[in-house]
Amino acid sequence: MAAERGARRLLSTSSFWLYCLLLLGRRAPGAAAARSGSAPQSPGASIRTFTPFYFLVEPVDTLSVRGSSVILNCSAYSEPSPKIEWKKDGTFLNLVSDDRRQLLPDGSLFISNVVHSKHNKPDEGYYQCVATVESLGTIVSRTAKLTVAGLPRFTSQPEPSSVYAGNSAILNCEVNADLVPFVRWEQNRQPLLLDDRVIKLPSGTLVISNATEGDSGLYRCVVESGGPPKYSDEAELKVLPDPEVTSHLVFLKQPSPLVRVIGQDVVLPCVASGLPTPAIKWMKNEEALDTESSERLVLLSGGSLEISDVTEDDAGTYFCIADNGNETIEAQAELTVQAQPEFLKQPTNIYAHESMDIIFECEVTGKPTPTVKWVKNGDMVIPSDYFKIVKEHNLQVLGLVKSDEGFYQCIAENDVGNAQAGAQLIILEHAPATTGPLPSAPRDVVASLVSTRFIKLTWRTPASDPHGDNLTYSVFYTKEGIARERVENTSRPGEMQVTIQNLMPATVYIFRVMAQNKHGSGESSAPLRVETQPEVQLPGPAPNIRAYAVSPTSITVMWETPLSGNGEIQNYKLYYMEKGTDKEQDVDVSSHSYTINGLKKYTEYSFRVVAYNKHGPGVSTQDVAVRTLSDVPSAAPQNLSLEVRNSKSIMIHWQPPAPATQNGQITGYKIRYRKASRKSDVTETLVSGTQLSQLIEGLDRGTEYNFRVAALTINGTGPATDWLSAETFESDLDETRVPEVPSSLHVRPLVTSIVVSWTPPENQNIVVRGYAIGYGIGSPHAQTIKVDYKQRYYTIENLDPSSHYVITLKAFNNVGEGIPLYESAVTRPHTVPDPTPMMPPVGVQASILSHDTIRITWADNSLPKHQKITDSRYYTVRWKTNIPANTKYKNANATTLSYLVTGLKPNTLYEFSVMVTKGRRSSTWSMTAHGTTFELVPTSPPKDVTVVSKEGKPKTIIVNWQPPSEANGKITGYIIYYSTDVNAEIHDWVIEPVVGNRLTHQIQELTLDTPYYFKIQARNSKGMGPMSEAVQFRTPKASGSGGKGSRLPDLGSDYKPPMSGSNSPHGSPTSPLDSNMLLVIIVSVGVITIVVVVIIAVFCTRRTTSHQKKKRAACKSVNGSHKYKGNSKDVKPPDLWIHHERLELKPIDKSPDPNPIMTDTPIPRNSQDITPVDNSLDSNIHQRRNSYRESVRNTPSTDTMPASSSQTCCTDHQDPEGATSSSYLASSQEEDSGQSLPTAHVRPSHPLKSFAVPAIPPPGPPTYDPALPSTPLLSQQALNHHIHSVKTASIGTLGRSRPPMPVVVPSAPEVQETTRMLEDSESSYEPDELTKEMAHLEGLMKDLNAITTA
Repeated sequence: MAAERGARRLLSTSSFWLYCLLLLGRRAPGAAAARSGSAPQSPGASIRTFTPFYFLVEPVDTLSVRGSSVILNCSAYSEPSPKIEWKKDGTFLNLVSDDRRQLLPDGSLFISNVVHSKHNKPDEGYYQCVATVESLGTIVSRTAKLTVAGLPRFTSQPEPSSVYAGNSAILNCEVNADLVPFVRWEQNRQPLLLDDRVIKLPSGTLVISNATEGDSGLYRCVVESGGPPKYSDEAELKVLPDPEVTSHLVFLKQPSPLVRVIGQDVVLPCVASGLPTPAIKWMKNEEALDTESSERLVLLSGGSLEISDVTEDDAGTYFCIADNGNETIEAQAELTVQAQPEFLKQPTNIYAHESMDIIFECEVTGKPTPTVKWVKNGDMVIPSDYFKIVKEHNLQVLGLVKSDEGFYQCIAENDVGNAQAGAQLIILEHAPATTGPLPSAPRDVVASLVSTRFIKLTWRTPASDPHGDNLTYSVFYTKEGIARERVENTSRPGEMQVTIQNLMPATVYIFRVMAQNKHGSGESSAPLRVETQPEVQLPGPAPNIRAYAVSPTSITVMWETPLSGNGEIQNYKLYYMEKGTDKEQDVDVSSHSYTINGLKKYTEYSFRVVAYNKHGPGVSTQDVAVRTLSDVPSAAPQNLSLEVRNSKSIMIHWQPPAPATQNGQITGYKIRYRKASRKSDVTETLVSGTQLSQLIEGLDRGTEYNFRVAALTINGTGPATDWLSAETFESDLDETRVPEVPSSLHVRPLVTSIVVSWTPPENQNIVVRGYAIGYGIGSPHAQTIKVDYKQRYYTIENLDPSSHYVITLKAFNNVGEGIPLYESAVTRPHTVPDPTPMMPPVGVQASILSHDTIRITWADNSLPKHQKITDSRYYTVRWKTNIPANTKYKNANATTLSYLVTGLKPNTLYEFSVMVTKGRRSSTWSMTAHGTTFELVPTSPPKDVTVVSKEGKPKTIIVNWQPPSEANGKITGYIIYYSTDVNAEIHDWVIEPVVGNRLTHQIQELTLDTPYYFKIQARNSKGMGPMSEAVQFRTPKASGSGGKGSRLPDLGSDYKPPMSGSNSPHGSPTSPLDSNMLLVIIVSVGVITIVVVVIIAVFCTRRTTSHQKKKRAACKSVNGSHKYKGNSKDVKPPDLWIHHERLELKPIDKSPDPNPIMTDTPIPRNSQDITPVDNSLDSNIHQRRNSYRESVRNTPSTDTMPASSSQTCCTDHQDPEGATSSSYLASSQEEDSGQSLPTAHVRPSHPLKSFAVPAIPPPGPPTYDPALPSTPLLSQQALNHHIHSVKTASIGTLGRSRPPMPVVVPSAPEVQETTRMLEDSESSYEPDELTKEMAHLEGLMKDLNAITTA
């Protein structure tokens, strides 16, 4: 009735859940539909509930006898009442025309006069009750077995026997198993009464214990099974008097293996006989059974064991032990306990819609494990594509249709019995749409991806709802030709694609899509026909794979040809792997077997085989494992040690060989030992494989012995250890008293531990079994630790930091503990370990922004990929320059991945590095990045400006200086300003340009006894720096110019004395001998040079025409007295001339420059020294001033030089001075094309200047830019009116105020350029002029001879 009450409760509560199913109408794919107790309810929809329909009583297994009547009970509950039918062996019984079998009103089956014979058994079999309710369904009961007992047949009968009084006797009577309940015994043909002493075993055997005289007589067993009784043979039992002699124990009845079902009773027979009379006791799994206090365990008469209400825990091996004091015998038997099927989870009722997938769950247990089958409305469910058994026992129904409605039952069955549980499935109609528009059909349904077992569908929103954000979709699909349709729903609103899984290859499917909104389902799309891809046929697994070991290092694997596969098998691949590793190896095999060699000994390997055909690898077989054969060990035992116990025994300890070298199960160890003397015999001892030590006794006192150990397997003996020696004591140690105090104790404190070390007592004759260590804070008695006598140190762990501990050490033996030794120690304070450093920043880069600013950027690998800083870390940037070397680092912090370093020095190389800090953790400094700031105009003037007069040349001064302190870049040139008026406008000062690598300069032809003021300005690639302060210098008076009234020969203003110790820049006197020698050398060089020049000039003069001669004379008359003085070292040939292609180069010998540092520039002594020119000069000067003003305004610019400063009045050749001046101008423009040069006043030169030798640069790399071109002198067409050129270095004397002008520093000319200058100078004179020069040269030679003679 409990089931009925449960059904009524289910019915009363189901209405509450009816509405819930509305939410389940659109479930996720494959999910089960609404479970029991929930039904849909919607306006206008009819309410359908689950109908209680179940069995109240089910038939059970029944034993009957022939001719008797049997009732198989069955009763079912339902509203309305069900129709009951019966099946026998799966076939419905026709009870209408059956006169022996009839259906009782409650549904039970009544069988009268059971028929049973050897060849006719119509009533015996399996019966099943079937209940049906029209328009609802059908359920079936469990099956019940009807057994009819057959005719009695004795398999064993009683035999005559005798028994000693007080002993036990048995009389056998075995019949058909189904007739055992009908067996009874008779003594002397009278019914035998059974009691505690006389019992009948379940098999029918009679057991008489503690026999007496009254037990003598004739015994027979009787079978009464409804017909006439059947008697066995009679057997006489004799009871003999006690002979008072012992006899061996024997079992009269031993236990045998039994199988019982949970809840049944079992008797394990055990009867023994012997003198003295034995006592019987039982054990289970080596544990003694207490039969006296247990209610379920009873020791029957004779010694048999009865167990009531068997449980699963009673299964096991039982031992019957008989013991009479003289001997013991035992017997054993296995008890197996089985369990009928039992449901752990029963199917539940389900609501569902058509096309949905559902799962009925069914979980059962039992022993043996039950098999499960499913029944729908009484008919067996056959698994198919739409009815599948999943997870062993669950039933999955795919693509529901209306006909799937009904009752489903899970039937579990094993050898013990069977059970059933059922549930109802109701297929619901879709709820009608509520008032509101429904979506139209989805558009453009296509299969975007088609594979062998899945298809991906995509579509567009319905035309009625273009956005479709709130629409859900259902995809209905079925095999072509199959009416059963399945559904797959989208996972979220708005999703317009779904993947249909678990399809069949090469199969046509029909798809359609429907959209749903809040009002209901809309129109269905047009059917889409899609065929899945065919699946490549690969080989199946190779059957019957097996492997066996051939030797300790080889295994043979065999298999057969796969049963399935398309195409011929091409080859096999055999995979194998050592157990416990993950490295699988493989080998290609063309046959059906293969032997793998080179394996490890006694090691387990797993093997599998994969077959290959033309399509590729097939399905792998299951792994098969096999172990290689064992072998003798390949290594000796480890860690052999000897311990001398006393004067006659030594203890040996060892460890097994390494696992990889054991090569099998170690079955034992062989110990060999001998005296150390050479001729002694070897003694051998064998111990078991689990024993790792052995005490060798019976040794001689004070004798040295050698020991070695070898391991054994079933294959033999492995290598032995090396011999190890030990010597027995001369006398045994004393253990009649406690040990003495240890000889020393040392402690070493750490933070949370103390290391204790000691040495044993000095008296070695007293046995020490171990040491006791006591310790505690302030007292050593808090804790005690005992260690072995061989130990000499110990670490006390888990102590408190910065604590004072007292430690005691005592040696002990079996008598007691000895005298303690005390020590104290203070543990170290606890120190917090440094946090692990962070990773330093990477990719540090320096980007130059200006002359004083550099941006530093970097990356941080400890940040996420997007490099966003979300924590409190910061970065430290440091930088320094290596000039000077001891410069300190400067630091700055940043919270981003870049930093702007400002306030740097211009044109300075800096190095940068970065570190990151987060909390207490910091990184190391990153790799350095370098950057050099841009240049800036010099911010300080040249320093240490000094002016001195030149020795022997009062009109020549030498200006010396040092570079600016703040050059802010490479100095490319200097400009020397000088004037006699310190207050004059700067544009009225005379300028002298000097290249940047010079720090001294000569200025010639100054006015004697006149104060001059000098300023210097430095220049780099960015522009001009400030001027230095004015330095005053007064030239010497005329009387002191010659030195002691003597006048040196005038060698020309271009002559430069060598810079040697004899030439004091400060005008210090030199010795007369040095001066004479100097003059001799100077004159000699000058004479040789002039002779060479004259010869070349004569040769060149022959080529000139009279027209050219006139032009050269006119040109010379102008240029001869207006020359821009400059050392050839400071200038380069011009490249502003045109028609230079008309010239040719001529070689000339090189001569070293006597002074590559200084330059000579003449300056007019006064304004009257300038030679007057015609009116065109005024306009020329005015033009120059305008040009200067223009260049200052437009600086920097790329304009060419004014014609007044770049053109000559000559058409073919220019004198060397003009070449020098023009070369300077061209060089200046090439060095800085953006600067236009101003001009300045220039003084006339000495007449011999035309023959001066230009300075040649010294050998080696030049200090100027080698890329500057070398341009030959040019010829130029005459202008309409001759403009006389006056070369100047500054604008005239107009009193205008102008800012300082940028000047480009010239560079020294190339050797070839100097050669061209000489050629031009040589070809500039007429023969009559040469005659005058030769006359003057002769005068010079006379003076030279006079000097030499002196």
